[in-house]
Amino acid sequence: MPATAADIRKKEKIIQRVFLIIAFSSLFSLFLIALFIFIEGFPMIMKVGLKDFLLSTRWSPTRGHYGIFAMIVSSFWVTIGALLFGGPLGLMCSIFLVEFASARWRAIIKPALELLAGIPSVVYGFLGVVYLVPLVRDYLGGPGLSLLTSCIILGIMILPTVISISVDALVAVPNSYREAAFSLGGTRWQTTYMVTVHAAKSGIITALVLGMGRAVGETMAVIMISGNALKIPTSILDPIRTMTSNIALEMGYASGMHRQALFATGIVLFFFVMALNTIATLFARRKAIK
Repeated sequence: MPATAADIRKKEKIIQRVFLIIAFSSLFSLFLIALFIFIEGFPMIMKVGLKDFLLSTRWSPTRGHYGIFAMIVSSFWVTIGALLFGGPLGLMCSIFLVEFASARWRAIIKPALELLAGIPSVVYGFLGVVYLVPLVRDYLGGPGLSLLTSCIILGIMILPTVISISVDALVAVPNSYREAAFSLGGTRWQTTYMVTVHAAKSGIITALVLGMGRAVGETMAVIMISGNALKIPTSILDPIRTMTSNIALEMGYASGMHRQALFATGIVLFFFVMALNTIATLFARRKAIK
């Protein structure tokens, strides 16, 4: 007996509710993670003081010093440096793949670049230690384990994210935009720069934001190539320690206030990522309105 319209609508409502439950379960999991981090770390912030915790550069848990300002600065600069290195390179690769490469080359290059996302971060760190660190040390000076090497390695690691999403954004631009620019006498490059990239700006910004999220949250590769020095970098050749590196290095043996301080560092990292995403989202919306 064929299903009636009422039966079909009933099944559709059941499926809709199942997917709604799945979606809210993801949000609930995120809420539980955030709640756990706040429960573990917030009392320590209240005890030490927000000012001393965020603005002090002294980190020595065994002596009662819990300042993470140097790690905040290091995380900020390594994220910006990775974006400055990987952002333009990823955008240029995506422009080439969409606007200039043939279908044959696109079918070869794009999957190869996306495979970079499957390489473990420890492999990037190992290659950085073996090849990049000696080059920086021999030709630029310093210990080699530095802010510069961290920025370069993280810039390479965010390439798959930036390229993949930027390609999708550029492909989504209607061909009528390009045809209109060509009809007005624009060259291929003028059309790409002044029309296509501008129309895909919102998607490109999203790609950069996700790349920044990958860079600020990376741990293993940064531990291997940053030098892990607890000081504010005054040069791109200085060693650094990021917030994620500090949590990974010390969580294994931390206890008491020390453990709570690491969770409190996670809270700062949480707000750090949220702030970056919010600023970029507002910027993308403002550009879209224009």
